[in-house]
Amino acid sequence: MRKINLINACLLFVFCFSGHITLTAQESDAIEDEINQIIAQLTLEEKVAMCHAQSKFSSKGVPRLGIPELWMSDGPHGVRAEVNWDDWGYSMWTNDSITAFPALTALASTFSKGLSYEYGKAIGEEARYRNKDVLLGPGVNIYRTPLNGRNFEYMGEDPYLASELVVPYIKGVQENGVAACVKHFVVNNQELWRDHINVEVSDRALNEIYFPAFKAAVEEGNVWSVMSAYNQLRGQYCSHNEFLVNEVLKKKWNFDGVLITDWGAAHDSKQAALYGLDIEMGTGTNGLTYSEVNHYENYYMAGPMKELVRKGEVPEEVVDEKVRRILRLMYRTTLDKTRPFGSVNSKEHQMVARRVAAEGIVLLKNEGKLLPLDINKKQKIAVIGENATRMMTKGGGSSELKPKYEISPLEGLKNRLPDHEITYAMGYSSGRAQYGKVLPPAFDQEELKKEALETVKDADVVIFYGGLNKNHEQDCEGGDRLSYKLPFGQEDLINDLAKVNKNIVVVLISGNAVEMQWEKNARAVLQGWYLGSEGGNALADVIVGDVNPSGKLPFTFPMKLEDNSAHHFGEMSYPGDSINQEYKDDILVGYRWHDTKKIKPKYAFGYGLSYTDFLIMNVTLNKKTFNRQETIIASCDVKNIGELEGKEVVQFYVEKVKSKVMRAKKELKAFGKVELKKGETQEVKGEVDVLSLRYYDEEMKDWVLEPGDYLLHVGNSSDNIRKSIKFSIVEQIE
Repeated sequence: MRKINLINACLLFVFCFSGHITLTAQESDAIEDEINQIIAQLTLEEKVAMCHAQSKFSSKGVPRLGIPELWMSDGPHGVRAEVNWDDWGYSMWTNDSITAFPALTALASTFSKGLSYEYGKAIGEEARYRNKDVLLGPGVNIYRTPLNGRNFEYMGEDPYLASELVVPYIKGVQENGVAACVKHFVVNNQELWRDHINVEVSDRALNEIYFPAFKAAVEEGNVWSVMSAYNQLRGQYCSHNEFLVNEVLKKKWNFDGVLITDWGAAHDSKQAALYGLDIEMGTGTNGLTYSEVNHYENYYMAGPMKELVRKGEVPEEVVDEKVRRILRLMYRTTLDKTRPFGSVNSKEHQMVARRVAAEGIVLLKNEGKLLPLDINKKQKIAVIGENATRMMTKGGGSSELKPKYEISPLEGLKNRLPDHEITYAMGYSSGRAQYGKVLPPAFDQEELKKEALETVKDADVVIFYGGLNKNHEQDCEGGDRLSYKLPFGQEDLINDLAKVNKNIVVVLISGNAVEMQWEKNARAVLQGWYLGSEGGNALADVIVGDVNPSGKLPFTFPMKLEDNSAHHFGEMSYPGDSINQEYKDDILVGYRWHDTKKIKPKYAFGYGLSYTDFLIMNVTLNKKTFNRQETIIASCDVKNIGELEGKEVVQFYVEKVKSKVMRAKKELKAFGKVELKKGETQEVKGEVDVLSLRYYDEEMKDWVLEPGDYLLHVGNSSDNIRKSIKFSIVEQIE
């Protein structure tokens, strides 16, 4: 019997297969031959053991053949601390601290594919250093409601933006011989009842809104693993959904990697076997602490699947295909002896985190140019708010991290302004973070408010750090928010502070939109996200003007919750009746809904101010008539007409004029980010493939390009269009 020498014999091919250089068809065939030879040596017990967990974050190898275990780690904002073998308690290692990167909402706000690649490469290096084979991220579920507790882990409401940013992230991670695991496939757009809710959604909405980022991850990013969602789609769990997995993911998109359950998301042995699930994780643990002797053998894809094979109800070839995919994943990761060693907590990683954080911060309001603060003029600065000092890498569920350090907003400001008088009062407080439970605050709220009001009386400027946090029923896995308003009495506190001091800057630390009736009492507002290890420094960079803000909102801030599309249609649209849910908003999600229904948002998708001003001019198209095989090339000049160097994001939207089907008023189809010095002008181009203008026809079950007139809209947010140009699509002449 040949053993692991089969693998060692083709290490050259493994090197190619891991993405370092291009793999030829001959080399690919040689690797597949090796995999088939290995499968032929495995017993049924060994095959099945590779298809389910052996611990919280690993699955079995085959020691007698030298096939290693497969090790996974939560992401996507940093590599999670080591947990115990068989429960969620931390292992208390002293060498598992990492760099905490900004949450993906911040990355999405950068509108920068270059930063997305840097982010992926850096986090991939940290995962590789920690000997992880699969990083459980990035997340690309669509922002449908601002109440979703896990929105902060995703890339916003627009499928095009998410698609453009997920691909470089994946490539950066996988350069390190670590598999990215794009999640959660699919329509996991709320945490409430996520473990069982059945989602009914149209094929058109699936293909136009909820599939594109996953499709891009597979077809363009060549992602090596995908994580299923917890919920059901059309009466079948997403982990073993025949339509989702067999028809779409593996057949239509030609995904050749491994489908992994979210932890505890499998529910049926026969469906798991036949409908494409490859590795089952977390079953029997209830996602928390439950364990019993040999419970891994009781997984749906463990003993019960072996029994189905022995009875002839599941062909052994089905198990072989799962093992083939797992071995292919191993060749790309743990069996690739040429993959780099990785690194952790390097200066380079910290600077990536800081750049992403600073470039993702969004300036929402700046009345009278209160920001940036004049650092040459000594001022008394009153800092108010629990979020000025609270660690935001703690809590949140699976995104919880153990960073080597975390610079708080207050610390970052003091570091940057050592000669200024900075005073601090908490103002409000919440309880400590605990998964699945809301704990009461430890302080008297009225006393905190009194202290804050006294602190701001003689301050030159007040910086209020508020928003949400990573507690249960805030921005946290396992539960949705209960209210669109700011929690913990913050709205009343801001309004009361404004009666004492008018120079208020509000910095929202959150991964979600919030109701902003209090905004009239703030002269400046920044959307600060969860910014990771360098968060405090990045916020200080923007507040004092070392960095000119250039972030753009990756989702819409509705005026009130009822203005959001998911909530407009009542409880069956969100959150459902606890059993079923209907996506009644269909394709009109986010700005598509607001624009089409003419509902004014508080802040629009793509919105974000700068400390300088830009002029978009000279908008042109390469031609006025196109056929299906052509590319629309739009161009414009962007001039910095302000006083400071800065960056602007030009956004290219397309509208179908008089469509024969219901369509959104406009859809983002390209964007370009440019950095300009004072007085400088640069050209920005947006390339739009004509085929990207198709809609999905449910009767034909295919994409349709509608001929006729279209409008190209160019602006710097979805509600601020500077120029529109008409063009036409003509029928293809065969």
